[in-house]
Amino acid sequence: MESLPIHITINPQLYTKNPESSDLGRKIVSKSIEMIDQLGFESFTFRKLGVAIGSNESSIYRYFESKHALLVYLINWYWSWIEYNLVFATTNVPSSEEKLKNAIDLLTREVKEDNSISYINEVLLNKIIISESAKAYYTKDIDEENAKGFYKTYKRVVQRVSAIVLEVNPKFEFPNMLISTVIEGAHHQRYFSKHLPSLTNVEEGKNNIVRFYNDLVLKAITL
Repeated sequence: MESLPIHITINPQLYTKNPESSDLGRKIVSKSIEMIDQLGFESFTFRKLGVAIGSNESSIYRYFESKHALLVYLINWYWSWIEYNLVFATTNVPSSEEKLKNAIDLLTREVKEDNSISYINEVLLNKIIISESAKAYYTKDIDEENAKGFYKTYKRVVQRVSAIVLEVNPKFEFPNMLISTVIEGAHHQRYFSKHLPSLTNVEEGKNNIVRFYNDLVLKAITL
């Protein structure tokens, strides 16, 4: 069955002009994902993006004030998409433990492309989240950006899963710490598995990253 199209809502403070409002805006987002994945965030520039999409560099600045703003937009888009899938994976699941397993699976499994949104390649975007998203957080402006709600969606995903942890064990002291550690740790393990495999125990066909974090979470909250 073909997937129904979905709409991801992004904080308007993250862009100057909504990229979803035009073909050019969608092309900027789509091509920037490809280029950041290919070049790395440091080597990616709006000048190079303009050449790639056949548009003036100034036209890109009408949508995003800087490449940092574009990266933050992409991070928010990704976590909004994850949140959508998280709600879908945990709604009407009667067992709290089963809901938690579904959530951990979603947060730690290898991402597959979602045909619901044709101009976004979620596989490449996931690779950017794994390798580049820390560059958005570790800046001198993080407190100001956080106050503006730039990372609200990521925090909301953590809080949603933390609430499920507390359904399983209401007395567990550290749900937010646990879930944020799972997310960031799974990203590290995905990266290591591609580039530094001796730091992992990933084996072909065994889905060890998902299995490890499910085991880790359930043991941590039931001890």
